[in-house]
Amino acid sequence: MLRRLLLILIVLPVSVGLVMLAVANRHSVPLFVDPLSGPEGASLDVPLFLVVFAAMIAGVVLGGVAAWLSQGRYRKAARQSAREARSAHAEVEELRAATREPSTRPALAHRRDAA
Repeated sequence: MLRRLLLILIVLPVSVGLVMLAVANRHSVPLFVDPLSGPEGASLDVPLFLVVFAAMIAGVVLGGVAAWLSQGRYRKAARQSAREARSAHAEVEELRAATREPSTRPALAHRRDAA
């Protein structure tokens, strides 16, 4: 239900807005490949909406990469904690198995039984 509500309230209006942007900006604009050479340099004529969409996609990708890189220390700590937890779990199981095994030493009789 929440996913459907999210679709209706956020994704649908954003999609309609992007389609309207693309339709309204179909005219070609020069995209200069070498900005230092000025207007006589190499350029491509591309629709404006492609430039805007490419900039948005690049921003999302770069933001995701930046977030992923900044969270590296937390992922490292999580991996280390998982290794320690596995080691502790294995040690606990080993100790449980050792306490369940019958002792090879003879059991001591209680003093009252000996009298």
